[in-house]
Amino acid sequence: MRIAIIAGEASGDILGSRLITAMLQQNPALHFEGIAGVEMETVGCTALYPIEKLSVMGFSEVLPKLREILSIRKALVRRWQQNPPDLFIGIDAPDFNLKLEALLHKKGIKTAHYVSPSVWAWRESRVKKIKGNIDQMLTLFPFEVDFYNKHQIPATFVGHPLADEIPLQTDQRAARKQLGLADAKHTLAILPGSRSGEIKRIAPDFLQALKRLHQQYPDWQFIVPLINPRIRQQFEALIEQITPLLPIILIDGQSRSVMSAADQILMASGTAVLEGMLINRPMIAAYRVTASTAFIIRTFKMIKSKYYTLPNNLCDEYLVPELIQEQVTAENICKEVDKQFQQSQQQRNYNHKHFHIMHLQLRKNASQRAAEVLLGLLK
Repeated sequence: MRIAIIAGEASGDILGSRLITAMLQQNPALHFEGIAGVEMETVGCTALYPIEKLSVMGFSEVLPKLREILSIRKALVRRWQQNPPDLFIGIDAPDFNLKLEALLHKKGIKTAHYVSPSVWAWRESRVKKIKGNIDQMLTLFPFEVDFYNKHQIPATFVGHPLADEIPLQTDQRAARKQLGLADAKHTLAILPGSRSGEIKRIAPDFLQALKRLHQQYPDWQFIVPLINPRIRQQFEALIEQITPLLPIILIDGQSRSVMSAADQILMASGTAVLEGMLINRPMIAAYRVTASTAFIIRTFKMIKSKYYTLPNNLCDEYLVPELIQEQVTAENICKEVDKQFQQSQQQRNYNHKHFHIMHLQLRKNASQRAAEVLLGLLK
């Protein structure tokens, strides 16, 4: 059996690799092809296009590459309509995958989408593109199923693979020893993002804030994991420009170990915030998109959710401070980090308890559950 599968960024590549492995364990005769990264290729997926072709976000970043992206989608539709796979799986990347799923579904090809787009949070009108165009929506969060049931769209909550992988208790001391960090010092982890655009828009304010925090707390240690050499080079150039004398430890990759070693985390909002919740550390999340993207989002009132970060939406409570767009300043960052550092033990225990409860709710052996549902479609 042939399975067509598309992941649009690094997080989707990881989800895809786990899913492919689980499906092959249950049916070794499956063959996978599509858009994949290194993780998916390693477990046997044939990459028709590299994942980097789709790894863009925000209106202003997509526009320059739009022609190429549309050309890729057109070529894939033609390939799979002429030689239909037994199943198509779109992993996240809704702007690319939802249209592709609709076109394939009309030709009688079974389609599934893994990782619900945040239609409950913003651009709710996208649900119209989903209804009638997929055979199964696989959600990572329980509240999403209720949303799809309301719109008569078949959906199954499978849990989140990160909740399965991350232990319920992480060993901070062991993580510090592994990274060669001083065990006694208060440690602030800084995750400025995994994309060049995020580093450009957020990292300067992070570094200005660290400069101030170092003056206030000279005995703190700052540690920054960077996803690849290109991002590291970009971040190092900003350090040299903004605060060359700041004692800061740079680590290649290992973001999970860095978060496990930390007492607090300052990060760009995204999947990493969920990971921080599962590791159960106090966090401050910040994010800034381009001015044009922000203008479009605000003009058309595209964001519907109460909070920006997943932990806050999951807990329905403001447990992770959020700094968005104009709020991302060195002054605000310092204020939130210091406020969190000074918070009472009672408040820390309260947050810790809620993060632990969410971890248990999401810990459902997600890849195996997703594989079972998808193989059920094939039957």
